[in-house]
Amino acid sequence: MKNSSAPPRIHVLAKPTGAACNLACQYCFFLDKELLYPGSRFRMSDEILETYIRQLVEAHGTPQVTVAWQGGEPTLMGVDFYRRAIELQKRYARPGMTFENTMQTNGTLLDDEWCEFLKENDFLVGISIDGPRELHDTYRVDKGGKPTFDRVMKGLRLLQKHEVEYNVLVAVNRTNADRPLEVYEFLRDEAGTSWMQFIPVVERIDEDGRRLYQQGTSVSERSVLPEQFGAFLGATFDEWVRNDVGKIFVQTFEASLRNWMGLPSSGMCVFEETCGLGLALEHNGDLYSCDHFVEPEYLLGNIQDTKIGELVAGEKQRDFGRDKRDALPRACRECDVLFACHGECPKNRFLTTPDGRPGLNYLCAGFKAFFHHVDHPMKIMASLMRAGRPAEEVMAALAGEEEAALEGAFAKTGRNDPCPCGSGSKFKHCHGQKGSDRGGKHRRTSAHRTGP
Repeated sequence: MKNSSAPPRIHVLAKPTGAACNLACQYCFFLDKELLYPGSRFRMSDEILETYIRQLVEAHGTPQVTVAWQGGEPTLMGVDFYRRAIELQKRYARPGMTFENTMQTNGTLLDDEWCEFLKENDFLVGISIDGPRELHDTYRVDKGGKPTFDRVMKGLRLLQKHEVEYNVLVAVNRTNADRPLEVYEFLRDEAGTSWMQFIPVVERIDEDGRRLYQQGTSVSERSVLPEQFGAFLGATFDEWVRNDVGKIFVQTFEASLRNWMGLPSSGMCVFEETCGLGLALEHNGDLYSCDHFVEPEYLLGNIQDTKIGELVAGEKQRDFGRDKRDALPRACRECDVLFACHGECPKNRFLTTPDGRPGLNYLCAGFKAFFHHVDHPMKIMASLMRAGRPAEEVMAALAGEEEAALEGAFAKTGRNDPCPCGSGSKFKHCHGQKGSDRGGKHRRTSAHRTGP
């Protein structure tokens, strides 16, 4: 029976292998969580699995249930574990209930058997790739420090071969953030993905240089810089909004557009006003407030002792979720882009505002620059969609605006002045040539040079 005070739907990231992983990505915040469970084998038992599936069904008041598998590396459990999970979902499903299984994986252990199972059971798979070989292999290495790009790409090609639905997650770090178009174009043109997630690496470290808990005001040398992340998003957005709207889907852009439209939810927890509906389940049944807060202070209880629905509806978790909104400093509450970011993720709020108040998000400067940069095209897309027209019409609208602006600039440019198109050539050798196609000879190059 569902708890009447619980939300109708929750999202639990189940970690059947805990923090155990076959790789050793240098920026991974979760590997250190092994220290919370000394001596553990880091394998979810069949008893915990059954308890979890049964309680997850009981906690849902909606007919669709998302069952999310993560780690560590969830494929270390083997295919048979997930076959049992599917059987349990069928056993405990209420009439009319459907399940969506998702899995986040590094892809290195995928083979034909795995992909046949994933396809047969309609899994949505997230695979982690940080860009082309050089950028991916900077931090994503195995236990021996060896590169993983070829193994990950082999896994991706197997997913594509078996037509498994998938998306690509990019951890944006200090290195690949400086090459946004290279990352984006690799994913689009070489990896062949149509759905991308860009997750900023913010590796917070305490005074002792440890990262086990969310403590301290310093970050590692691998962490993306705030302005760097804003520039990465801005440059990627410029390419996307001029060429790929309706063909390529970028989670941050989709969520931002929903907020520009004033919809009830962005679909992305970090941009929601409150949180608390995305929890993390450890391999032994411990339930935590959030994947980013797997630490003793945020342990809600164990599902063998208290049901998931009761833990989610409890005052401790409700306070955790409301605190995202209520703890915002005044500078954030008065910000002109609050509607878009809502202070982003609480795990990143460890700076102080200019007036000395705690709670400023580490990424604030980057997100603020990005949201200001995209305001105009976001408004165009929001207007199009409210009118029942496709968002991709924004590409033609922006092209028309740029063409008109260039024509105006051409009329004011001397023959020996730099061409306004951004080519670097003199006007007389570029768009100022007699008979030149002044409709945008270099527009694509020019678009690539814009940024937040």
